[in-house]
Amino acid sequence: MSCSIVGLSRYAYYYQPKLPDDSVIMSVLSAITDKHLRWGFPKCFNRIRKLGSHQ
Repeated sequence: MSCSIVGLSRYAYYYQPKLPDDSVIMSVLSAITDKHLRWGFPKCFNRIRKLGSHQ
């Protein structure tokens, strides 16, 4: 009843998003940052993209 008062669907209220599993990306990023301490985000991002395209 309270959902209808504020104009919100019950389905929208109980919706649980299905998030992708990022554990592989997190472990690769951790390995890259451990090896290359001075690299910033853009360089790490480009390295991960290159590694992904070769597999």
